[in-house]
Amino acid sequence: MIAAPVYAELLAYPRATESFVNDFLTNTGIVIDFDLQRAAWLEAGRRFASYANRRRRESGEHPRRLLIDFVIGSHALLQADRLMTLDAGRYRRDFPELKLI
Repeated sequence: MIAAPVYAELLAYPRATESFVNDFLTNTGIVIDFDLQRAAWLEAGRRFASYANRRRRESGEHPRRLLIDFVIGSHALLQADRLMTLDAGRYRRDFPELKLI
């Protein structure tokens, strides 16, 4: 299962057509969760706020990560049993209990 924002990001990948993405998801049995639950939004907001506060406190800078990263991580935490990512470091600190691939 992937969250709807992941699907949107896949469509923006260079040279990935919508039909290619849809065929890949169908062939691999991956479904899209277009209905992000309230719990995922709340979890994303809490973790994004924690990250933003930590960033301001440690470096005095504004947050550099996007809220959508936290929506994706929260969705994986609450609706799936792991997250497949090419940027595991991005999720390790803010979602330590999430199993990463």
